[in-house]
Amino acid sequence: MKALFYLLENADEPGHDVPAHFDLGARLAAQQYRQGKRVFIFVDNRDDAHLIDQHLWAFDADSFVPHNLQGEGSRGGAAVEIGQTPPVAKRTVLINLASTVPDFIRRFDTILDFVPADERRKQMARAKYKQLRDIGAQLSTQKV
Repeated sequence: MKALFYLLENADEPGHDVPAHFDLGARLAAQQYRQGKRVFIFVDNRDDAHLIDQHLWAFDADSFVPHNLQGEGSRGGAAVEIGQTPPVAKRTVLINLASTVPDFIRRFDTILDFVPADERRKQMARAKYKQLRDIGAQLSTQKV
């Protein structure tokens, strides 16, 4: 299992409805979808699920990403699924927008996570990084 943490250098911009790491997560979901991968976006709560769902709908028509909230759509779901519990269908990529590492993390080949600029979220990211290191994930970081 490989885990890549994106280090965000800038704080969320005032007046934007979507946190910077949610925006990057949505763009990465689109990129993974275009590469033919099935993606699961893990969130903390229903409000976050709706926020990322709406953000994906706001993409330009030529950048459309087929996605659904957990429990919606067909049994296998769209290419990108958003939720708080383990996905039913096989997914290879996890985009973790939640504050913790899910119990079902070992189901994925690739984990994409984020280190936001604000101190509280940085502490949560450090805990997730340590947890993934402890279970043997191949870790790397990339500045954004």
